[in-house]
Amino acid sequence: MKQHFIAALENRSLDDLRKVPKSDLHNHAGRGGNLKYIEAWANITIQPHSGTFASLGEMQEWFVRSVKSHCPGMEGYLKRIEAAFVQAADDGIELLALSFGIDEIDSLCGMESFIRIMDSLRQRYAPQTAFLPELALDWACNTDAVRARLDDIFAYQWFRSIDICGPELAQPISNFRSIYRKAKSAGLVLKAHTGEFGTADNVLEAAVELELQEVHHGIAAAASPQIMKWLADHHIRLNVCPTSNVMLGRARDYASHPVRTLYDAGVPVTINTDDLLIFNQSVSEEYLNLYLCGLMSAAELNELRECGLRSG
Repeated sequence: MKQHFIAALENRSLDDLRKVPKSDLHNHAGRGGNLKYIEAWANITIQPHSGTFASLGEMQEWFVRSVKSHCPGMEGYLKRIEAAFVQAADDGIELLALSFGIDEIDSLCGMESFIRIMDSLRQRYAPQTAFLPELALDWACNTDAVRARLDDIFAYQWFRSIDICGPELAQPISNFRSIYRKAKSAGLVLKAHTGEFGTADNVLEAAVELELQEVHHGIAAAASPQIMKWLADHHIRLNVCPTSNVMLGRARDYASHPVRTLYDAGVPVTINTDDLLIFNQSVSEEYLNLYLCGLMSAAELNELRECGLRSG
């Protein structure tokens, strides 16, 4: 597939890129679909956001107003999850890590019902895609309350990884230590959002404190050669989302995205969507954006593609 992928980039062919196996390892489930799919279902037109968001709060307000308002209630929620699986199948996503919060489990009346519904949607809409469900905690969550729920959640052996997302550093990273020890004992891959808005030191602290195997975003590490070397030496992979970083003002544009610096330093990196219903760029489009701006060669981007496919 290497030559097919390289040729597709060199020919600037999105159709051919979509046929090549890829991964999407940083995807928030209820935001992982395609706007056109939601438009067709709701019989509306959604104008994609242009320019940058001033903050995560502004991004969330736009999503609620422009997308979520057209997908109300449980029917709308499940349609957005369905859209994420449809998108994965359409874009050649062979490995898909969708993240879900505990509130989503509760909204579907507990783990048994939640698992049955999610597995059914995956089987119907993306049967060829390996599904890697991720448990996402909020940086501002009540860690004691979360800890009390974990034995029940982990007993089903359904989640493959754990993450912390939302506003970084809402509380000390050490507050999550015992939760991550439980997750490690349960065999989950340990991940966390860090270094999206914080510093390189925050990335290192989280990786050491929680024994992370992967970091969502982590682009702030590009400011520190020492921390990049540590990440490379410890094989800590960063799951980066270029358009998300540009639209949230964390990178000026594709041509100056830190993925170049991280790659050159030997840090394992993958390319992902984050919130496709907000940022409106598929995995295939993310690769093409990085190629067209001249940031990375087609062969280098293929290395990132292959890095993602070594998950699972």
